[in-house]
Amino acid sequence: MELNEILARTFELYYKYAIKSVTMDDVARELGISKKTLYQHVTNKLELVEMVVRSEMEKSVQRHKNIQQMNLNAIEELFEVSKIMNEHLKKHNPALFYDLKKYYPKLYHEIKKNKREKTYESVLRNLKKGISEGLYRKEIKAEIIAKLYVSRLEQSYEESIFSLEEITSIEVFNEILIYHLHGICNEKGLEILKGNLNKLQ
Repeated sequence: MELNEILARTFELYYKYAIKSVTMDDVARELGISKKTLYQHVTNKLELVEMVVRSEMEKSVQRHKNIQQMNLNAIEELFEVSKIMNEHLKKHNPALFYDLKKYYPKLYHEIKKNKREKTYESVLRNLKKGISEGLYRKEIKAEIIAKLYVSRLEQSYEESIFSLEEITSIEVFNEILIYHLHGICNEKGLEILKGNLNKLQ
């Protein structure tokens, strides 16, 4: 069994049962391999967790790159991103991130920092693209808006008046996206936004 398959299937276990409760025995049994075979790829659970998390981060970056290569306008790109997020939210397990934060704090903060940087870069790139396409207001301060958007997302998940069920719901994520677009779109962009609203799940 290849390492990529081990990491992908282990992530499914973590996503379903969280990290702490899934032992190396559980992983080996689920994969249908011996622990000896598993330990040929990783030295311990900590290394496995780190490899699984980093693998998923790389996949996320690649999914966003794929969207950027789809020849869509800036607004359509955001709707494609929303599809990915909505699928993610449908199977979201808060216990996974709780376990990361409590038992693997160094890895958790690395992920948080990486996610913040990647999200900022993605939002900033989209803002500049939308301005150049004549869909976003040309007078907006792209760097400030990108930071505001990232800050709003982080606060929604960490220090929010929303309940856990609300902040992990598709409805709330979609409203944040629509709110963001209404703040940056010009009249042309708003028309495209209205024409795409039915694409939100």
